[in-house]
Amino acid sequence: MSVQARTIAVIDDDPRVLESLLNFLTSCGYKAETYHSAEQFLGSGGLSRCTCIVADVEMRKMSGLGLLQYVTSSNFAVPVVIITGMPSENSEAFYLERGAIGFFRKPVDCEALVDLISSVCNRSNPD
Repeated sequence: MSVQARTIAVIDDDPRVLESLLNFLTSCGYKAETYHSAEQFLGSGGLSRCTCIVADVEMRKMSGLGLLQYVTSSNFAVPVVIITGMPSENSEAFYLERGAIGFFRKPVDCEALVDLISSVCNRSNPD
């Protein structure tokens, strides 16, 4: 499977973060879909189309934790990366213990994010 065929869902209520990650992921050859909320993402059927999810922790209705719990309890084996602008001392361990494959503080280290996504995509969909 080519990198171009891999869809990354980016979910954040901050349009600047969505635009930044969309542009970066696209420049790396990924197809990125952006969503302003977890509800918009789930309602669109995005879960069945994506290879990986990048989700903010703090969103208005369903939080990043709620989305992570939903995805990990679903029949979809889609890896979730959590991003946040308000980390606490134990945030990373908390989300990794609950099934996230990665945790990034904002501003996101885009190179490290793409390295993680690439690694996960190569494991789940070998060429």
